[in-house]
Amino acid sequence: MKYLHLLLCCLTFGCNFPSETIVDTDKGKIEGSYNTDKTVRIFKGIPFASPPVGNLRWKAPQPVLSWNGTLQCTEFGPSPIQNTPEPFYCWTEEFIALPEPLNEDCLYLNVWTTAKTKTEKQPVFVWIYGGGLSSGSANCAIYDGEELAKKGVVFVSFNYRVGILGFMAHPELTAESGKNASGNYGLMDQIAALKWVKNNIAAFGGDPNNVTIAGQSAGAFSVNTLIASPLSDELFHKAILQSGGLLGSTRTQSLADAEATGIRFMEKVKATTINELRNLPAKDVHLISNDTNVGRFGITTEGYVVPKDIKDHFKNGRQHQIPIISGWVTGDGNFSGDNEMTVEAYYNEAQEEYGAKASDFLTIFPAETKEDVKKVKSKLGMLHFAGVPSHLLATYNTQPTYLYQFGHVPPDKQGFPNYGAFHTSDVPYTLHTLHTWKRNWQPNDKMIEDALSSYWVNFAKTGNPNNDGLPTWKSYDEQTGNIMVIKDKGPNSEEGFLGNELKFLTDQ
Repeated sequence: MKYLHLLLCCLTFGCNFPSETIVDTDKGKIEGSYNTDKTVRIFKGIPFASPPVGNLRWKAPQPVLSWNGTLQCTEFGPSPIQNTPEPFYCWTEEFIALPEPLNEDCLYLNVWTTAKTKTEKQPVFVWIYGGGLSSGSANCAIYDGEELAKKGVVFVSFNYRVGILGFMAHPELTAESGKNASGNYGLMDQIAALKWVKNNIAAFGGDPNNVTIAGQSAGAFSVNTLIASPLSDELFHKAILQSGGLLGSTRTQSLADAEATGIRFMEKVKATTINELRNLPAKDVHLISNDTNVGRFGITTEGYVVPKDIKDHFKNGRQHQIPIISGWVTGDGNFSGDNEMTVEAYYNEAQEEYGAKASDFLTIFPAETKEDVKKVKSKLGMLHFAGVPSHLLATYNTQPTYLYQFGHVPPDKQGFPNYGAFHTSDVPYTLHTLHTWKRNWQPNDKMIEDALSSYWVNFAKTGNPNNDGLPTWKSYDEQTGNIMVIKDKGPNSEEGFLGNELKFLTDQ
């Protein structure tokens, strides 16, 4: 609430910037700023829902109250409550949310635009961050929207609730919802942000009838969910999933399982009602939820926001049928599963899992040494994490779907381990934000950055990533299996790439 008070105190009738930086939204006027060369108007910290605090904790986001005067929107709003953000493993500071402020009052969004008038109707590109649905923020350096805006889209990013505050279900919450559902508040935040876009983006020169949603990792899980959700109808028209998806995965939970986790948490804090939990400080709720014995908080297939059977929903064509880009990074499988097992253990595992088909599996995924096992387990992790979900997404989509694999290895950072093409390393290339990432960039990096960001912008404009001067990216189908493979020399469309592997894994 402290930040809400400060935000309201910033209301002013004054004007410190040229008039183009003042925009009328449906709740009141806001004032942003220009980038350095005054080619991009930037608006940060625009409230798109009421603060989800007090009695609004664990409820669907509620509309923002209108304000008088002009709201200054030149700084990011607070990130959602999470562990203190800090670099770890391969993710340096550029990939991590700012450590402060963190606040339960976090539902703010940001806009970058080069449009000078309301009538330009530029395509809209909406970015959804990753972080395992337990961390993350729109303020990460690599999510800056300036360069993509310069390429001709209105770039939007936003915060959503994460962890227990964004995804806890409980029988009492289910009963009070009126929808026989609970959890997925973070997903409802995303839908609320998209409704704000629909109602307001024209004022920034954007086209509300040409919206592309995009996200990476948990952001890609979110995009996959939004494609399925009946609540997101007519809010977007194209989608991009980078390293993640729900089809063929085990990253959802039933309402009963999610409610059981909520019950365990309530028992952990010795509370008897949801109102008691709502009276606890948000930081305390988060810290206690870190106990691994409580359970995980994530996407719940409760039948309201998310269909109860995701695969059946897609298999029967009940999702939004739209053009899609979906893909993965070769390092997506490096941090999942046991990559250090012996050859014997690998063969035994194959026999246990595939039985009579174990020999077929080992023909497609052979390993003769422990190093081979490490490589093939990483490959399997990559395919299960994002390859299979991308393949199935394309299979069930009646609109063109474009698949890719990113295997380009960024330059070394002095004194830092080389993690190869690691999970998230494609994002600064696709969003054209290498300048925010401190590495010794080479000409081929800049070439790949320009190519991939151009594909993304072309797709946002037309639903087709192709344009003159770029290698042709063919859409995917099971017969030809065209996948755009991005290596150190740049992108190249390959027919039948990983065809045997994907067919085996999806036929099981």
